[in-house]
Amino acid sequence: MTTTALDQGRESFTRREWAEAYERLAAADRESALGADDLERLATAAYLTGREQESEDLLVRAHNEFLSRGDIERAVRSAFWLAFSLLNKGEAARGGGWISRARRLLDDEQRDCVEQGDLLVPGALQKMFGGEPGVAHDTFKEAADIGDRFRDPDLVTLARLGQGQALIRLARTATGVALFDEVMVAVTAGEVSPLIAGLVYCAVIEACSEIFDLRRAQEWTAALSHWCESQPDLIPYRGQCLVRRAEIMQLHGSWFEAMREVKRARDLLAQRGERAVALALYQMAELYRLRGEFVKAEETYRQASQSSRRPHPGLARLRLAQGQLDAAKTAICRLLDEAREDERSRSALLSTYVEIMLAAGDVPSARAAADELSALAAALASDYLGAVAAQAMGAVLLGEGRPSEALSRLRKAWGTWRELDAPYDAARTGVLIGLACRALGDEDAAAIELEASERTFRSLGAAPDLVRVGQLRPRPETSTGSRLTGREIEVLRLVAAGKSNRAIADELGISEKTIARHVSNIFTKLGLSSRAAATAWAYRQNLV
Repeated sequence: MTTTALDQGRESFTRREWAEAYERLAAADRESALGADDLERLATAAYLTGREQESEDLLVRAHNEFLSRGDIERAVRSAFWLAFSLLNKGEAARGGGWISRARRLLDDEQRDCVEQGDLLVPGALQKMFGGEPGVAHDTFKEAADIGDRFRDPDLVTLARLGQGQALIRLARTATGVALFDEVMVAVTAGEVSPLIAGLVYCAVIEACSEIFDLRRAQEWTAALSHWCESQPDLIPYRGQCLVRRAEIMQLHGSWFEAMREVKRARDLLAQRGERAVALALYQMAELYRLRGEFVKAEETYRQASQSSRRPHPGLARLRLAQGQLDAAKTAICRLLDEAREDERSRSALLSTYVEIMLAAGDVPSARAAADELSALAAALASDYLGAVAAQAMGAVLLGEGRPSEALSRLRKAWGTWRELDAPYDAARTGVLIGLACRALGDEDAAAIELEASERTFRSLGAAPDLVRVGQLRPRPETSTGSRLTGREIEVLRLVAAGKSNRAIADELGISEKTIARHVSNIFTKLGLSSRAAATAWAYRQNLV
């Protein structure tokens, strides 16, 4: 029976059926201790099915088994993967200890082997994240040369990924991105092990997002999703995959689907105790903010902060939407000051700074930030960041009383948003285009632009933006007293505050079923179909 279970486990491993491989190999190990090669397989299956601690224990056993049979290179390889896992979890002392042991083994035996290149990778990563990308690049290149010499696709792919990351930090973005495309060829062609493939997918998508190369981030996220779906038992990379999918869905206006995906990511990452759960929480908070559910947004930003992810610039935007201008201004100024030496962090903050400064009436500060953002967008050659910069500059030009020049920038931004299939951003730009047309005396064109933006906001459920565009397009309404009862107005105010039916029922001391009936009556009387539309109506009537 042991032989059968072991053979079946090996076959499942070859077919990349990770859960079955784990169960079969673990059963075989319980009957009779596995040899080093099968322990290594079991450790991989354990890791890929989310059993990280067990994987680490198995790698220790595999390392010792390889040593006992005199296979130094394989023992070092097990030590390397163990160290890599520990370092990724932030356990620098234990991870460093295993790297030192592996290096000593190779030095004592004076081995010339591919594992010499493996051991260069952690040090190169340390240099890169420690602010020495030039040194890191050279070390990664040395590792890649060793991988080439021994024809080891895993090491070559991992080292060239590191080279690309280092080049981007050296502001050689085009060369770095070209290396990413090269390593992704090896990954998508199935030339590397699953462990390397997952690492590369996540790292490349993260890097493309950081440099605002959304087209590549979207393409590789779709590829990662397909890769994960082809291996249903795969666990470690699904959380990050779902967060990135949610970000792209949000960009494309699929907010309901984005919220569903990011909640799945939160649950999966929280279950595994990963720090990356903060990314999912922040994305959830962003969606709540965009939909006008401010109470939920604030609470979720705080949860993200407690899980190690800064809640900005989203929280600063929330304060602006809530009318807390001083708080928004204080936060965004502090953030920009902290990021004075980090161009990419500043790129993500400057558009929010422009919006807040314009709301505060500080046009000169907004102009300086828009100029900086334009320069950064040109340096990165990013369509997405170019559209952000053009929109920000258009808003500043409007604030400076130069609507004709503003219109030119805003039309450019709007065109890029359309190309990127980003309806929300296009609609926000459309509002500014409408204001520019109004400033130029073309009220008909202004009405067309504002109506188009209003339709988009309504379809997305973007309640705060729907309120704003409604205020820009005042329309006569029947008096509230003749349409809604006093209790319905009371319920509507709480709906507009972002409260759920259950929360409203608790506050008013009546049943949730009664609240649902009131909400239905409100929708019927006002001819509305969503809470977002009801919120906008409430704001126009000054009920909130």
